[in-house]
Amino acid sequence: MQKTFVIFKPDCMEQRHVGNVLARFEAAGFSVIGCKMTRLSPAVLREHYAHVASKPFYPEIEQFMSSRPVIIMALQGDNIVQKVRDLLGPTDSRKAAKGTIRGDFGTEMMKNVVHASDSDENAKAELARFFRPDEIFA
Repeated sequence: MQKTFVIFKPDCMEQRHVGNVLARFEAAGFSVIGCKMTRLSPAVLREHYAHVASKPFYPEIEQFMSSRPVIIMALQGDNIVQKVRDLLGPTDSRKAAKGTIRGDFGTEMMKNVVHASDSDENAKAELARFFRPDEIFA
């Protein structure tokens, strides 16, 4: 069983889509193995988005992602990293098909409802960044 990491982003929280998104994950057969609400600090966000932290648009990401508390979650299932990404649709919600999470609930590139790990390696790193080992119940 593979694990992955997701963040219910500020737009998801503000628009009250957490239950709808979680229901889709559960309907796909995924198990919630860790869950908590948190406010993402600038330091954690800089680490999490290190691959774009030097880009001119990064301050906008940090401002958005720290604008309100978010829910972070560890999920488990067969081939879950790819299956979650398929459920979400493309990063740019404007290009996401209806029926995908981003196509149904997202509004733009950044306001795209959920962050999800894009590889098994990143899932492991992100889970370790956001959860202590005793907070994951696999």
